[in-house]
Amino acid sequence: MTELTLPADIKAMSFEDALGELERIVRQLEDGKAKLDDAIGFYERGTLLKRHCEGKLREAQEKVDRITLGGDGTVGTEPARID
Repeated sequence: MTELTLPADIKAMSFEDALGELERIVRQLEDGKAKLDDAIGFYERGTLLKRHCEGKLREAQEKVDRITLGGDGTVGTEPARID
């Protein structure tokens, strides 16, 4: 599968803004009133927004650490295992 390049306006979006737009697109597509060319455009933009949201979630996951307590009482961290 080829890597899709995200447009600058999507790259600049927060996770919440991108998810909100994606939800609006889904509602428009579910409504079924869009012309075919518009529906295809919505679908393509939705795909890019979905990819952006997934990337933002991956970035957040990588930042999350789990606090651990060693047998000797020392405190440390390790990467979270979030699936």
